[in-house]
Order: sequence, then structure tokens, then C-alpha cells
Amino acid sequence: MTPRSFLLTPELGDYVRSRSEPLDDVAADLVAETAAMADRGEVSPTYQIAPEQGVFMQLLTRALGVRHAVEIGTFTGLSALCVARGLPADGSLLCLDDSEKWTAIARRYWARAGVADRIEVRLGDAHESLRALPAEPTFDLAFVDADKTGYADYVDQLHPRMADNGLVLLDNTLREGRVLAPETDDDRAIAELNRALAADPRWETVLLPVSDGLTVLRRR
Repeated sequence: MTPRSFLLTPELGDYVRSRSEPLDDVAADLVAETAAMADRGEVSPTYQIAPEQGVFMQLLTRALGVRHAVEIGTFTGLSALCVARGLPADGSLLCLDDSEKWTAIARRYWARAGVADRIEVRLGDAHESLRALPAEPTFDLAFVDADKTGYADYVDQLHPRMADNGLVLLDNTLREGRVLAPETDDDRAIAELNRALAADPRWETVLLPVSDGLTVLRRR
């Protein structure tokens, strides 16, 4: 199953993708390989971002002139591939993840796409990896798609590390609609974070109904 916004019917999902920048063979093959793993029950289909979200992130990275980016939660690497492609040739993307298995798949596709030299992977606990970075403005863009109960900590840790007007993108902030009636610890953590961010003076905040909810934060 190709990931898509839970708000869209399969037909509308197909329409959205057909009226957007198409994926090239590398990205399409990565989507297909990851979807096949989901079909076999090896991973959840929600782990991979929707193709249209990847296209949006690539466009955003390029339009903003992002030079230095960080990603928390890489999985098989589609989001990183898209961000890296939006970077200039001398740009950099730091990926924080704890899985050698999934990031090994990512590395294959980054190499095929010719962007592996722009991407550094640091394996281990992402909270600790992030804390180990200098607490100074470094990143123009951050993407968070990791442990949902840890999002609040990631947001706090990212704030001093974002450049002026830097953007943080938080994935899965609608939880397939369960933010209205949280069922799990992950749902409750995201619902509480959404409430807190709307009133947080450190950030300009918008929650977009893209894929499974994409919150965009601008560091004030």
C-alpha cells in the first residue's frame, strides 16, 4: 500500500499524486520496497511519509534555501532523500536514528540518487544525540518523525539549535484523527503537544492537514 493522507480516499490520493511533481525511479523504488515490507507485516504502513509529503518537503527545502538540516527518525530514508535533494551541493543533512537495519536500506537509495555525500547518520538514542549537539543556531530545517511521546523534548532541544526563522516540521500530528479522542500514550502526547504549541511564544505554529498531520513551527 502506498502511504497517503488518511483524509483522502484512494481515488483522491491518486489524483493528488498525479497532479504533483512525480517521483523519479529512485524514490518510487524506495516507496515500493517499503510498502512491500508493510504489506508483509514487517513494519507499519504509517512509518513512511506519503509521496506527496516528500515532494512538498523537497520543494520547501529548495525554496527556503536550506543549507543545514536535521532529521529525527529516518526509517528507510524517503524524507531524508527528499530533503537532501532540496539542498545545495555543499549542504548537509544530519539524520538521527537508532536502527542500522532500516537506515541501511536508506543508504542504498541515497547512493543511487547521488546525495549520500550530503547525509550523515548518527545511530543511537536520538534524544541523547540531539543533546550532544552544540546548543547554538545551526539548522535551517528540522524534521521530526520519531517516538511520539518524545516530541515535546525534541521541540525543546531543537529551539536553541534552529537558525533565525528556521522551520521545524513535526509529522503525524493528527494521529489519523485520534487527537480528538486519544486512545494511546502516543495519541495523548501529540494531543497535549498540539495544545501547548498553539500557545507557545517561542514558535509561530500551523498544523496542516497534510498526510497524517504536519505541524510547521517557525522559530521566532
